[in-house]
Amino acid sequence: MCQEPWNRGSLEMGLAPACTPPVPPYLEAASPACTELETVMMDWLGKMLELPEAFLAGKAGEGGGVIQGSASEATLMALLAARTKVIHRLQAESPELTQAAIVEKLVAYSSDQAHSSVERAGLIGGVKLKAIPSDSNFAMRVSALQEALERDKAAGLIPFFVVATLGTTTCCSFDNLLEVGPICNKEGLWLHIDAAYAGSAFICPEFRHLLNGVEFADSFNFNPHKWLLVNFDCSAMWVKKRADLTGAFRLDPTYLKHSHQDSGFITDYRHWQIPLGRRFRSLKMWFVFRMYGVKGLQAYIRKHVQLSHEFESLVRQDPRFEICAEVTLGLVCFRLKGSNKVNEALLQRINSAKKIHLVPCHLRDKFVLRFAICSRTVESAHVQVAWEHIKEMAADVLQAERK
Repeated sequence: MCQEPWNRGSLEMGLAPACTPPVPPYLEAASPACTELETVMMDWLGKMLELPEAFLAGKAGEGGGVIQGSASEATLMALLAARTKVIHRLQAESPELTQAAIVEKLVAYSSDQAHSSVERAGLIGGVKLKAIPSDSNFAMRVSALQEALERDKAAGLIPFFVVATLGTTTCCSFDNLLEVGPICNKEGLWLHIDAAYAGSAFICPEFRHLLNGVEFADSFNFNPHKWLLVNFDCSAMWVKKRADLTGAFRLDPTYLKHSHQDSGFITDYRHWQIPLGRRFRSLKMWFVFRMYGVKGLQAYIRKHVQLSHEFESLVRQDPRFEICAEVTLGLVCFRLKGSNKVNEALLQRINSAKKIHLVPCHLRDKFVLRFAICSRTVESAHVQVAWEHIKEMAADVLQAERK
């Protein structure tokens, strides 16, 4: 596998570097090709996203990337690493403190729009998780977070972890990283960014600004298996300091030790994840990058975004409907003007007809329909057919409502 610096030009042409330097002996301890390719692919992908150098492994970086199975796993790993880090710090300051005494006071935070997997991570980690009320654009802002931090510290609790979501599941809203990031750094809170869906779009320069503030984060994750043409499962996670992650999970029983593990050079991904075993996920990333190149992947994302705006325009032209959240990427949240009951009936009719399938959500007190552009082969004609079908179902629902 080529270890030369990532070459944007060659990837744009859909080509892989041709150089094949010898594999260093220390990587032959176990699965050298899997380890080497994953490290290089995560650096390639990180450079596509223009991540800060601190997140890249490079030749001797403190950070690096790892492929998890899902964003849920990445959030859990980040939370557990943050928990271990704060426990060690507090016990170093006050040796009389027990782990149990610290854990019962720990508090994590996320937006009230965060994915349910964040709440699950709190349950598994045994820590309190508090939802920060989002603003009118369904984004977490620093004022609401600061208020919660001050209130909890005054109550004797210990804030330690914040999850910021870029591209929420409900409506693809974006927490304000440029506001939230600095306060997390000031208060010594681990900041994890969950960009499971939206992260793929950040390879496009016109969407990269949505990631501004990532420099304040300790960990960052998104799912190439959602929108970057990589098959499930493939969830890309980066950390600024790999020692914070591996230090929380490193166990070395005799049957897992090998002669090169303490050399300082080897990357042992069993310390970066929940299970010990792992699949060769990076190989499918390599094939996708080689086949499409950066330009091909950018064109794929841009096409989906364009089609989502086309659907948004169709909805706005029909006075019976309303758009419920800003359309930024490939998701359109819409509904019939009126009660939740009529929108629930519309969804039931649409999904029962089995021509298209929509997944709903609640935005505040509104029942909302979500139209997601997500097929590799989708075209404008499909969007037009889907809209005609939705209008037909809506007419039936409204007629039934009037009877």
